[in-house]
Amino acid sequence: MSQPPDLAISTRGLTRSFGPVKAVAGIDLDVPKGMIFAVLGPNGAGKTTLLRMLATLLPPDGGSASVMGHDLRADPDAVRGVIAMTGQFASLDEDLTGRENLVMLSRLWGFAGRAARDRATDLLAAFDLADAGNRQVNTYSGGMRRRLDIAASLIVTPGVLFLDEPTTGLDPTARQSVWRLIRQLAASGVTILLTTQYLEEADQLAARIAVIDKGRKIAEGTSRQLKAQTGSGVLHVTPSDPGQLEAAEAMLATTGPVQRSAEGATLSVPVQDAASAHDLLARLIASGVEVADFSMGQPSLEEVFFALTGAPPEEETA
Repeated sequence: MSQPPDLAISTRGLTRSFGPVKAVAGIDLDVPKGMIFAVLGPNGAGKTTLLRMLATLLPPDGGSASVMGHDLRADPDAVRGVIAMTGQFASLDEDLTGRENLVMLSRLWGFAGRAARDRATDLLAAFDLADAGNRQVNTYSGGMRRRLDIAASLIVTPGVLFLDEPTTGLDPTARQSVWRLIRQLAASGVTILLTTQYLEEADQLAARIAVIDKGRKIAEGTSRQLKAQTGSGVLHVTPSDPGQLEAAEAMLATTGPVQRSAEGATLSVPVQDAASAHDLLARLIASGVEVADFSMGQPSLEEVFFALTGAPPEEETA
C-alpha cells in the first residue's frame, strides 16, 4: 500500500486469526514519524498480535500495512531493516556481561571487531550502564536489564521501535528511567509504538493513544480527547458501610459504568457537570446509602478506558 511520507506506520483493515479466534479484526492506524504512539487494551485485546504483525513476526491474514514506506506483505525484508522490537521479557544472555551481549549483537549486525566494541561502549554510556558493563547480566536489577534490552534494540538506530509492555514489573524509579529513555529516543527522531498496561505510562508518554478491544479499535485520540469522551468529570463516592457497596453501585450504574477502586472501597462514575454530581449524590443518600467521602475530578485515563471497554486494562498474554 502507498504511504504518505509523513507517516511511519499505516495500516488498513489489518486482520489475524488463530483458529476460530479473531485476535485482530480490521485495525486502521496512522502513526506519524517521530511520534510516541500507545496501544491500550484489556487482556486478549490483540495488542501483542498487532505489534508482532507489524514487526513481520506474524503474517497478517488480511488487510494492508506499510512501515517507513515499505509494504509489509510485499517487502518484509525491507521492513525488518528499518525496525527494532523489544518484547515483554528481556532477550539477553544472562551468563554474559552487558558489554558481551552488546558486542555479540553488534557482530551479528555486521560490525567489525573494533567497531562492535565501540558501539557497545557508546550504548552502555548512553543508557547509564557503563559502570555495570563488565558484570554478568544475571546480577542486574530489573530496571538495568530493561535498559540493556532496549539498548540491544538500538545497535542500528531504527526508524520505528516497537516496545511491548516496556516497564512491566519495574519499580517506580526504574520505570521513570525507562520513560526518560523513551522520550530521548523520540526526540532523536525514532518513531515509537508501544503497548502498555499502565494508564499513567500512556498519559505521560504518548502523543496519541489507540484503544483496542476484542481485536477492534474502539477509540483513538490524544489523552485529553479520550478523557473528554467520558464527560467533564468523574464522581468518586466512598460509602460509610462496606455492606452498602452493592446497593450504591447498583444505583450509580443507572447513570453510567461504575468502577471500583483497587481496594474496592470507592466507586467512580462519569458525570457531565457539578449539577449532575450533586443530583446523583442526593439520590444516593435518599436511597439510604450513607456516604463517608466524595469528590469530583477530571477522569483519569484508567477511568476512560473502563468507560470505553467495561474492563480495566490488563497485561496481554502473548
